[in-house]
Amino acid sequence: MLFLSSLSLLSKIEQSVTLSLAARHARRQKTSVDSKGGVHGLVSDDVRLPVCYTRKHTRGQHTEATHSVEVDVKRLDGEDSGIVEVLMCRHKARNALGHVFISQMRGIITTLSSDPASRVVIFKSLVPGVFCAGADLKERAAMNNISADTFVHRLRTLMTEIASMPMPTIAAVDGAALGGGLELALACDLRTAAFSAQMGLIETTRGLLPGAGGSQRLPRLVGISLAKELIYTGRRVGGQTALDLGLVNRATEQNQTGDAAYREALSLAREILPQAPLAIRLAKEAVDRGIEVDITQAMAIERLCYSMVIPTRDRQEGMAAFLEKRKPNYIGE
Repeated sequence: MLFLSSLSLLSKIEQSVTLSLAARHARRQKTSVDSKGGVHGLVSDDVRLPVCYTRKHTRGQHTEATHSVEVDVKRLDGEDSGIVEVLMCRHKARNALGHVFISQMRGIITTLSSDPASRVVIFKSLVPGVFCAGADLKERAAMNNISADTFVHRLRTLMTEIASMPMPTIAAVDGAALGGGLELALACDLRTAAFSAQMGLIETTRGLLPGAGGSQRLPRLVGISLAKELIYTGRRVGGQTALDLGLVNRATEQNQTGDAAYREALSLAREILPQAPLAIRLAKEAVDRGIEVDITQAMAIERLCYSMVIPTRDRQEGMAAFLEKRKPNYIGE
């Protein structure tokens, strides 16, 4: 039984890596910069990701858009090429998770997940003092029971898609991350936070329970007993406490520009960026799949993932660089 499941897993991993490599040659990625200084938008042959309205953008300049853009994407360049930022910019609703927000976020996640040039993804907010305020309760109030269940299923699916992204993901929590907002951060691989940020799964204070993965991801992160305490009480914790609990990887004092957690996330992304991208993706696969099974099956998963790295050009480059006492130049092949 284990042998058969291992073969199935190997097939899935091989297919994932093959698609990733094929996408490198099949897709053209470009960066579009607004001539008036707006943020960058990621463009591919078949999908144009939206550009957030800034003070220098007006809706009249973007008449082709059906809705205001609530989630944007920015590809860094130069020495930071390979780092991509997902920008949450639903200013009027504090990045509340509504229908449009979810649809736009899912579109971006789908595009980035098939882009081998995206090596590290940072989720950050453009709304001062807020990472994500959670579900849009105004929209929720207008839903009947069936609609509410369908909506939460979409939200849960979004978090699963974020968690399943093949590259490392980092949530930069510079402000409030409550309910679904914290669930979004929990779906990321790593989290940074400002000491002033407030985080909590507060659903029980609204007569609900965490429904977008929080009841499952939080105990896997901080332990069952502590997760139950935080969920039962609906408690909010600051960045320093979150660091002490293991809820975030790094925490720092907020700066004058209100983006200290983002700066910390960018620093972390820059540490990841020089490493072999295929090795990192397979390491993520090994950890994420292995943690869900017993140690014997987990070791089999590790072996399968390791076998996928052996024939890569990046492994050969890593060995050569070590012997030649130079920095490796990994190309993701």
